Amino acid sequence: MPEPSGEAALVGSFAHLVLEHLCQLQQDERTLDAAKGLARSLWDGFEAEEDYQSLDLGNDDARAFRWNAWQCIAGLWTLEDPAHVEVVATEEKVRTVLGEVPFVGIIDRVDQVNDELVVTDYKSGTLPGIRWRDDKILQVMLYAAALYEEMGEMPRSARLIYLKQSIVDIPVTQVKIDEAVGQLNTTWTNLSSACESDEFEARPGVLCGWCPFAADCPEGRAELTRREAAGKLPAHAPARVLVA
Repeated sequence: MPEPSGEAALVGSFAHLVLEHLCQLQQDERTLDAAKGLARSLWDGFEAEEDYQSLDLGNDDARAFRWNAWQCIAGLWTLEDPAHVEVVATEEKVRTVLGEVPFVGIIDRVDQVNDELVVTDYKSGTLPGIRWRDDKILQVMLYAAALYEEMGEMPRSARLIYLKQSIVDIPVTQVKIDEAVGQLNTTWTNLSSACESDEFEARPGVLCGWCPFAADCPEGRAELTRREAAGKLPAHAPARVLVA
């Protein structure tokens, strides 16, 4: 079941696109004005893509989309000066085997700090609370593990740059890489078992409110109804319309 493109995800895609091109420039050329120029030059091509067209935005909503994307792009300068970042690669594709799992990923940015590698991943969304950060940290730790496998050099740290808020810096150690790879292998084993049995356990929770498949999921609908009755379904959850 293909997942439909969401507006928030596409805002992040456009911000990523502009920052990718920005960081391919020479260091002293990475200015806010340069980012504005790139945003203008890249917009027509992005606007013509099927995913963006499927949003079917009116003029006002399209203007709000561009403004939200620009806020993400400009937010980088409140957190770091791109002109002072030594970028080794952007959109670096890694393809390897971690444990027993075939792994493919695209790293937003690989930096070099004091002759050591740093894995950097942009996030256009809101910085999640501590209890919700584990999956984001797992993602960049697996990127670090894949880079280590491919280059033979362990990154010094992994960074999550929440463009509108702050930077989360996670030191990379062999212990953390082993934990991330172990978790990946456990997930792979469980997924393989589910595929063999054709039984996939539903795990309803608060995120059902943002699931594009909630309308087709009995467990998801039941969870939405339960949360609505308990007053625990966020007002801005898109799937709220199913129980309104």
